[in-house]
Amino acid sequence: MATIVVKQIGSPIRRPKEQRATLKGLGLNKMNRTRELQDTPAIRGMVAKIPHLAVIVEERN
Repeated sequence: MATIVVKQIGSPIRRPKEQRATLKGLGLNKMNRTRELQDTPAIRGMVAKIPHLAVIVEERN
């Protein structure tokens, strides 16, 4: 299955609780951390909810 690399680019400080929970759900908790996750609509939706905090860096097959 395809995977994507998600990178945290923003701090969760002074952000709503829902946005912090979304970052935690993606497995991100510190600036410039990256995670390789499966490419599913749920993961893409989570990243789309917080474009100011996390971005998709790379798509792998």
